[in-house]
Amino acid sequence: MSDSVTRRDKLGLIDGGEAAFTGIVVCAAAIAYGVGHIDSTAQLCLAIFGTVLVYWLAHVHAATLGASVTHGHHPWVALRVAVSETWLIAGVSVLPIAILLVAEVAGAELRTAAWIALGATIVLLSVYSYLAGVRSGLGTGGRIASAAAGAGIGLLVALLKVALH
Repeated sequence: MSDSVTRRDKLGLIDGGEAAFTGIVVCAAAIAYGVGHIDSTAQLCLAIFGTVLVYWLAHVHAATLGASVTHGHHPWVALRVAVSETWLIAGVSVLPIAILLVAEVAGAELRTAAWIALGATIVLLSVYSYLAGVRSGLGTGGRIASAAAGAGIGLLVALLKVALH
């Protein structure tokens, strides 16, 4: 990666796209499941963060083991690399949680706030997918197809929510 991209991407949102996308999907799934089983926004926020945290820790562990076994990296080195490359899985949980809290502060009930946060995750997935299409040099049709694929994954999670409740 060039120095100019590194300077512009201090949070790793470009280089860590896979982790950010995965974290958003895990958040959306936690929202989809949690709303019918949880009584408060605080509980739902904890469920979202807890689910993402456990998923991230499992991912870090798997990446550490994989690098140690496949490439012979010392586990501490592999762990440092895994954490630095995947922290966004947990880090992006702040976005849906913030949206959920803002919706509640604005007067939305838990179910409505959850739908707003779930909708926001679909938008995030679409925008991130569109930007991936831009960065990879796709034309307009490819960018739209990329955004549609991201939205499609988010919509699958929304369908899961409808099916569960």
